[in-house]
Amino acid sequence: MSNYRPETICVQGGYTPGSGEPRQIPIIQSTTFKYATSEDMGKLFDLEASGYFYSRLQNPTCDYVAAKICALEGGTAAMLTSSGQAANFFALFNIATCGDHIVASSSIYGGTFNLIDVTMRKMGVEATFVAPDCTEEELNAAFRPNTKAVFGETIANPALTVLDIEKFARAAHSHGVPLIVDNTFATPVGCRPFEWGADIVTHSTTKYMDGHGAAVGGAIVDSGKFDWMAHADKFPGLCTPDDSYHGITYAEKFGKEGAFITKCTAQLMRDFGSTPSPQSAFYLNLGLESLHVRMARHCENGQAVAEFLAAHPKVETVHYCGLPGDPYHEVAKKYLPNGSCGVVSFELKGGRPAAEVFMGRLKLAAIETHVADARTCCLNPATSTHRQMTEEQLIAAGVPAGLVRMSCGLESKEDLIEDIKQALEAI
Repeated sequence: MSNYRPETICVQGGYTPGSGEPRQIPIIQSTTFKYATSEDMGKLFDLEASGYFYSRLQNPTCDYVAAKICALEGGTAAMLTSSGQAANFFALFNIATCGDHIVASSSIYGGTFNLIDVTMRKMGVEATFVAPDCTEEELNAAFRPNTKAVFGETIANPALTVLDIEKFARAAHSHGVPLIVDNTFATPVGCRPFEWGADIVTHSTTKYMDGHGAAVGGAIVDSGKFDWMAHADKFPGLCTPDDSYHGITYAEKFGKEGAFITKCTAQLMRDFGSTPSPQSAFYLNLGLESLHVRMARHCENGQAVAEFLAAHPKVETVHYCGLPGDPYHEVAKKYLPNGSCGVVSFELKGGRPAAEVFMGRLKLAAIETHVADARTCCLNPATSTHRQMTEEQLIAAGVPAGLVRMSCGLESKEDLIEDIKQALEAI
């Protein structure tokens, strides 16, 4: 399917039925799989054969959907996880463990910031955060001899900064490490980070890919381009024998194209079990089939709402890279030529009290801890998704206390603007 355009891959990628087989991806709702001999099963445990033996590691339904996402991103291997947080953790912990270091953009989702700065720090992984628009000199200064990865978000949640992927990729590669990009908000319909130098892509599939608030999930995709063996001293987990699999060296046995995802599945999914259900994967695939159609509408609605807010006297600032005056407008034209997403972040005159009044008067937009849904929703990140961050961290992440994040759904843009207008009048 790699030769087809994204629209076709959304509909038909990942699964091709044979004669008389189900046209829709089948839901393989089974925890385990039968084999004729112990020898046949043993080959699976030794990674000598492909197949399934227990759904905590892999399941056919999940793999069909992972293959579709892999094709959409232009990668060589992919896996699903139980959530976007699991995907980010697995992608990082697959190569950065106790005693290692990560460089990350400071402008990322609050949950991911907490994962890196608190939880992984407790596991012995240190992190240095840099502004997404830092200079190349500032970026390079953040690296240490034990740095193992660079992490950022294509479009940050909720600051909506746009990552200069090529700049971060250059820095990562000059220090012999991969760039991991969370592409949740842009989706592969809007941006394919591999084409700009990224090495690993993650997704919270809960958002636009699912698109209907039906199933939590995540995905990891490998570009197959990073040469692990060329930096073998930095990545012993991939480039030295794994005793838990009879001495297999992943980078040698599975090459650049398959080593990262194989290790992530065989080790981390085996040990942590952040497994998506086949039913959730089925729901995700239904969302993927219309992703290319929905994203165009989300972008159209987001642009219209951003333009309305930018012209309103009660609005202090609007963050949306589709606006010509936005600081990330030019970089967005490079990486997001077809539009960014349906999420608009803005600050009202009057700060947090004004935001509370505004959100309380909305009729169409529901206050939810969610985003990128078919239905419009909003929240105040400082008191919800970014609640654990200090005032200094909120400022560094581009999330002031009075910021409102509105995720424009698929409703009429005229109705959305009317709803916003009447809510603003109450301030």
